[in-house]
Amino acid sequence: MYGGFWDNLRNAFKHNNNSLYKLIAINLLAFAGILVLRIVLSFSGASELYKTFLGHLMMPADLVVFITQPWSIFTYMFLHEGIFHIVFNMLFLYWFGLLVNEYLGSKKLASLYILGGLAGAGFYVLMYNISPLFTDVVSASKMLGASAGVYAIVVGAATLSPNTTFRLLLLGDVKIKYIAIFYVVIAFANSAGSNAGGELAHLGGAAMGFVYITQLRNGSDWGKPLQAIWEFFKSVFSSKRKIKVTYRKKSYSPKEETKSRYESKPSISKYSTQGDATQEEIDEILDKIAEKGYEALSKEEKRKLFEFSKK
Repeated sequence: MYGGFWDNLRNAFKHNNNSLYKLIAINLLAFAGILVLRIVLSFSGASELYKTFLGHLMMPADLVVFITQPWSIFTYMFLHEGIFHIVFNMLFLYWFGLLVNEYLGSKKLASLYILGGLAGAGFYVLMYNISPLFTDVVSASKMLGASAGVYAIVVGAATLSPNTTFRLLLLGDVKIKYIAIFYVVIAFANSAGSNAGGELAHLGGAAMGFVYITQLRNGSDWGKPLQAIWEFFKSVFSSKRKIKVTYRKKSYSPKEETKSRYESKPSISKYSTQGDATQEEIDEILDKIAEKGYEALSKEEKRKLFEFSKK
């Protein structure tokens, strides 16, 4: 992390390794966009168009509908309509996400959020299609919200460090394992109520949070496929300019090497003052790029390559 909360949030997409702020920023931007769209279309007398558009981004319980909008299994977990819905989700994401980020890092935090959202959607669809309770409503049921991913973060944090305490208003210091248990119990108690779909998604996300951390401790990272996909698209769409330096290695005989030392033409050793790279160092850096890629270079190696490329 680079600074205060608002500074990090404002610069969320300018820095690497800060997926917590990226997730919060995406949710807030999506909420603002949906809010503006709803107001504009409502004043334009096109409320039905808004409902249709939003419906294509929400997660449907009906598998037949889902086949026609498969992207919704990802989009639904970044959408909110109610102000309190997004406020509480983002607060819990931030509080517990800081802990997960501290223990596991940015990439695993993002993986846990996405996997929680996927697990929540999967459990929601499963229960709506096998339980007689939802037979009459399955075709019209859809859900949205980051809660499944947030529950995964909450339970994941509690599984990682159950005895960490949060200071709560009126209650004082409370261990996060009790906070997680409380919210899971509430979700289970309401899973047959008016917001059954959302509560079932909460339970699915919570289960993923526990399983993900447990598997991670056993040496298995369920988030690796997601991280690999992200790295692929990052490399494809990266706008970062990469320095290209071409070189050709030569084999010198002792005579040629002796001769080159006394030639009047300046050689690269002219630049080999303190802090500058020698030709040998540049060759080693370029060999490293060829073997492992540019991103494998250290900051100092990148600096030397950049300075050398300007000469």
